[in-house]
Amino acid sequence: MAIALPTRASARRTFSVDLSVPVLAGLAALLCVLVALPVSWLVYYSLTAAPAPGAARSFTLAHFQALLTDPDFLDPLLTTVILAVSSAAACCAIAAPMAWLVARTDLPLSNAIRALVTASFVTPPFLGAVAWEILAAPNSGLLNQLYRFMTGAPQDEYLLNIYTLPGLIFVISCYTFPYVFVLIANALDRIPADLEDASAMLGAGTWTTARRVTIPLAVPALLAGVLVAFLQAMILFGSPAILALPAGFHTMTTKIWSLFQYPPKPELAAAAALPLLVLTVLLLRGQQAILGRRGYSVVGGKSAAPRQVRLGWTVWPTMAFVLLVLSLPVFLPYFALFNAAFSPIATTLVTPANATLHNVYFTFFELSSTQLALKNTFILGLAAASAGTVLALAIGYLTSRRAIPGHRLLAFLATAPIAIPGIVLGVGLFLSYTRPPLVLYGTLWVLLIAYVTIELPAAYQQLQSAFRAVNPELEEASRILGATRLQALRHVTAPLLRTNVLATWCFIFVSTIRELSAAIMLFTSETKVVSVLIFDLKESGDLGAISVLGLSMLLLTFAVVIGINRLPGFGGTRLRNT
Repeated sequence: MAIALPTRASARRTFSVDLSVPVLAGLAALLCVLVALPVSWLVYYSLTAAPAPGAARSFTLAHFQALLTDPDFLDPLLTTVILAVSSAAACCAIAAPMAWLVARTDLPLSNAIRALVTASFVTPPFLGAVAWEILAAPNSGLLNQLYRFMTGAPQDEYLLNIYTLPGLIFVISCYTFPYVFVLIANALDRIPADLEDASAMLGAGTWTTARRVTIPLAVPALLAGVLVAFLQAMILFGSPAILALPAGFHTMTTKIWSLFQYPPKPELAAAAALPLLVLTVLLLRGQQAILGRRGYSVVGGKSAAPRQVRLGWTVWPTMAFVLLVLSLPVFLPYFALFNAAFSPIATTLVTPANATLHNVYFTFFELSSTQLALKNTFILGLAAASAGTVLALAIGYLTSRRAIPGHRLLAFLATAPIAIPGIVLGVGLFLSYTRPPLVLYGTLWVLLIAYVTIELPAAYQQLQSAFRAVNPELEEASRILGATRLQALRHVTAPLLRTNVLATWCFIFVSTIRELSAAIMLFTSETKVVSVLIFDLKESGDLGAISVLGLSMLLLTFAVVIGINRLPGFGGTRLRNT
């Protein structure tokens, strides 16, 4: 690619003052505010109390004492631990063998299976919970109706009840196992074939090699997957709110949300959010420590592709197992949503005779909140994607090029929000922006701050990796010719990173559309977004409108993902290994 380097004369004509330092320093200060401000208010509110409204706040540990002694808080804490441990175990029990089958055997359609796992990955968990409500509600669920039809069981008998703790564990596991699958599959893809070949040359059989070589090398990824699954189950809000609250029990995330219902108790919410934040940090540190260890190193040239294990006659039962697993997060839920969108009653099987477009018409033309929610979601998606990409690009440049003092602190702050669960960030932002000097609550600005903060770590990591692949000598040549840092970034580096920048933009846009945990804490009637509208419609029981909105969200998400995959430089391998 030909890069036009600005000459010394053109640089002088363009800029009389070098604005690089103040602009980049301003973006660094913005990053500090985004991360440090909500966490600071969380700590402050959790450790202080006011004897009366408007009175001075004083130090206290009463909020934490209430958390440790009140059954209203202890029960959700215990439920959350059981939920997280059980989901992590279930995810690893399913994802580990599936990843091995896809990465190391001659299983047919392995690329299609990876794509379907991606489909379950991009499905919002709260939408999956709604779909499983349609399928497995005890009285009206489609699967329970099928069970009664086939067995002749009475109307009050059912096979499945999704409104239970095991039902919640099942649904969360369905939409968490892709994280574990990707970690283990990528680890298996990277294991050098030379190690397995050496084992075979020493006389070990296929299964002995797998047991003594392949599996031990994949154990760090498996342990990291356990932590990721535990973390995801612990911080989710949407699925527990949809399934646990009707069943009469809370998790920590739903309990934090309930503390903001009337009358609000922000101090208790802050105290309940802080341990969740600390535990998240510890889990992420544990994951980094596990993945940071290296159990092998290869000295020499490029390793050969791993030899695949032949399944032989077991290929058909294996394919049946894989399709059964994929039906739980993909086939059955998507069928349920499609059925509810075009059926007069969500739990009635749609046929050509009773198919209707009433739900579509009602959702987009009669439901007053839809137009506003779509407008807000689209505006926030564009704004968050653009602002988040620019901020991640600037911070990635500063840290990869070590352009200013304190670049390591910037790198830490850029990745720190990954340790802040959405519901916790929502509490922190509520406490930060409901008082002078900057009152943003009730506006789209506070939601924009939340979305940018949540998505910043992933965007930063993508762009920093891209910066490391670009030789800084090109920028140095531009600087020698008189360009400022901003000019070099604009004219030299940015064109080389345009594919990565566009992919990051699309990633943030898609993630913003499906975000619920922070939005549920920060929305008002004028700032409602589609994810919150779906949650509100769930409380009113309008499953047809929910399904229409959910399918629209999925179509948009898949369109963006397919668009990313068709970008120059992208493809099956690259997308698969992200």
